[in-house]
Amino acid sequence: MLPITADIYLDEELLNWQFVRASGPGGQHVNKVSTAVLLQLDIRQSGLPDWLQQRLLKLADHRISQSGKITIKCQQSRSQEQNRELALAQLLALLQSATKTPKKRLATKPSYSSQQKRLQSKKQQGQTKALRQQKRFD
Repeated sequence: MLPITADIYLDEELLNWQFVRASGPGGQHVNKVSTAVLLQLDIRQSGLPDWLQQRLLKLADHRISQSGKITIKCQQSRSQEQNRELALAQLLALLQSATKTPKKRLATKPSYSSQQKRLQSKKQQGQTKALRQQKRFD
């Protein structure tokens, strides 16, 4: 069991690990060894609380597909074990970010002085543009 928060845990058996060949530079080593890690988790079958599943599905994250699967690819290291740890850390960070409730925005009005400054800058801009115009003499 992986701890996400103090009272929410994720079963490690639900994680789908795949090891593929990494792309990019690295010479013959890249062509021989499958060091890149693909980590997948189906949100709907994860056993996470419903509120957390809904938040994850609403997140605008490129790692979450329309079908509700989280896919993390990690190929930063030449070591498969390090890539595995990094992918797991990214997954936990994503899940922990979804547990935090966003602050509710309080609507505020602009202050009187900020309104006056805005109007003054608009007048100044209008005067500057008026100087650029050519005067017509009929």
